[in-house]
Amino acid sequence: MIIRNDRELQKMQEIGRIVALTLQEMANSLCPGLTTGELDLLGAKVLADQGAKSAPIAVYNFPGHTCISVNEEVAHGIPGPRILRPGDQVNIDVSASKNGFFADTAATFLLAPVKNQRRRLVEAAQLALEKALAAARSGNRLNLLGLAVEKLAHKHGYKTIRNLCGHGVGRTLHEDPETIYNYYEKKDKRILEAGMTLAVETFVAEAEDHVLEDRDGWTLKTPHKTFTAQFEHTIMVRDGEPLILTLPE
Repeated sequence: MIIRNDRELQKMQEIGRIVALTLQEMANSLCPGLTTGELDLLGAKVLADQGAKSAPIAVYNFPGHTCISVNEEVAHGIPGPRILRPGDQVNIDVSASKNGFFADTAATFLLAPVKNQRRRLVEAAQLALEKALAAARSGNRLNLLGLAVEKLAHKHGYKTIRNLCGHGVGRTLHEDPETIYNYYEKKDKRILEAGMTLAVETFVAEAEDHVLEDRDGWTLKTPHKTFTAQFEHTIMVRDGEPLILTLPE
């Protein structure tokens, strides 16, 4: 969507703050011995307390309020009885709606003891998001975001997942532009406009460039179960730096 007035901006800021707060509270609770199902229920409580509705449930009938992906799981992990253990890599993806507006955010976390291999991958994915956001300015081509992600990933010896992407967000969870690639698509001529609301997400992979759906019908993994790290913010495009909507404060 394109934000047209202050009321729409305030609504997007409100739901953006809520999903960011939910992610923050879940991250603060991460510890060995906790199940992903227990972590999901914590997120569900924060959303409910804030008057928001889980987007995965409302839009896709997903079997969880949030997506929690552990280690070899890239995205759309189903919360459940899996017990978090020392050294685990945990991705938390929170999307929700309130008053007809949606926002989406995600981050990858590491439980101690942290292996240097995991730390480097997560840091690269986070930096890739920062580079992509720096390119998200009105008048720029949308493919510059993917170029920024791909260049950063390759610089650090990684790949990007090519069949997962960011997307427009606002009145619905996924809307135009439906694809914000994690790589440079030369033929993509789309131009960013001021007011556009985007869910920009980076998938930086240590060895493989695509994911497959697991037998549960939801969870995504690389073919050989190598690791991937993801970060995501919902933003509003402006003439200068974008306005990040998914911040807890």
